[in-house]
Amino acid sequence: MSQEISQPNVVLKRMPDYREGYANSVQVQKSVWDFRLTFGTAYQETAEEVTINAFQTVYLSPQQAKALCGLLEQNLLQYEHTFGPISLEPRPPVMPQGPVH
Repeated sequence: MSQEISQPNVVLKRMPDYREGYANSVQVQKSVWDFRLTFGTAYQETAEEVTINAFQTVYLSPQQAKALCGLLEQNLLQYEHTFGPISLEPRPPVMPQGPVH
C-alpha cells in the first residue's frame, strides 16, 4: 500500500524592502560555504573598458545553487522549445582565479 505524500502550499510574500531590477551582468564567486552572485548592469563606452554598476549581491548555499542551476536549465530548455535557440556572443577566455574564502 503506497502513501501519497502531500506537498505543502507555498506562499510567496514580498517583504517591505523587496525590489526588482534588471541585470545584464552577474559575477559568481564561490567558497566552501556558499556561492555569491553579484548582479549589475554592464555598459561599454570605449573599446578598452567595460563598466559594471553592481546593485545586489545574493548568497546561496551550494545546495540552493545546484537547485537553481537545475531550474534555470529546465526553464531555458522550455524557452528554446517555444521561441527557438538562444545564441551567445563569443566570449574571451576567462582567466583562472584562486579560491575565495
